[in-house]
Amino acid sequence: MVKIEPLGAVRERVLATLRQDIIAGRLGPGDRLVERELAERFGVSRVPVREAIRALVAEGFVHFESARRTVVRRLTPNDVKELFEVREALEVYAAGLAASRATPRALADLRELLDRAATATKAGDAETIADANTRFHDRILALAGNSLLTSVMEPVDGRLRWLTRQNEEWPQLLTEHRDLYEAIASGDPDRARAHALSHVQANYRSTIRHLFGSDVH
Repeated sequence: MVKIEPLGAVRERVLATLRQDIIAGRLGPGDRLVERELAERFGVSRVPVREAIRALVAEGFVHFESARRTVVRRLTPNDVKELFEVREALEVYAAGLAASRATPRALADLRELLDRAATATKAGDAETIADANTRFHDRILALAGNSLLTSVMEPVDGRLRWLTRQNEEWPQLLTEHRDLYEAIASGDPDRARAHALSHVQANYRSTIRHLFGSDVH
């Protein structure tokens, strides 16, 4: 007996795959999303594809250029600025909470992620670097132990991951993460917040350089 996948599950599968394709750069700014082609790719009807595209529009990944043309968004400098302002407010606060609440086991998990990132940085493995760095920030948010903070972060989390992957200054990024880890491990919330702020601001400058050139402020 063939098991029929519920429509909602199909939509979520298509949505998750397309979102990750955009975050990873497999779908780039200006690339078109065509319902018919995507339905064929996923082996599904056009209904869940259409719903997934609408969700991506709501999340800020794609937009309708016209009634019949949907493309991956080209971010403007102001888009990046606004997203990093949100990231600064939330991640700096989370780092302070994490410093006051982190357990030895949780700190060991962060160290393992740093070790993984270090190995990947030495090998120039971009995919593993991105994954380890994303998990590193996810763990800090989890350590903050504030479910409301996590829910506030959720609507912009995907777009922030999309942006942070633009930072290819990997050795510097690893150094910043190690400094942030040491600040959190110290148990000093003020120190953790200061390092988190410095890290977010450095990442913002790197992203702007990569996307728009060093002359954009």
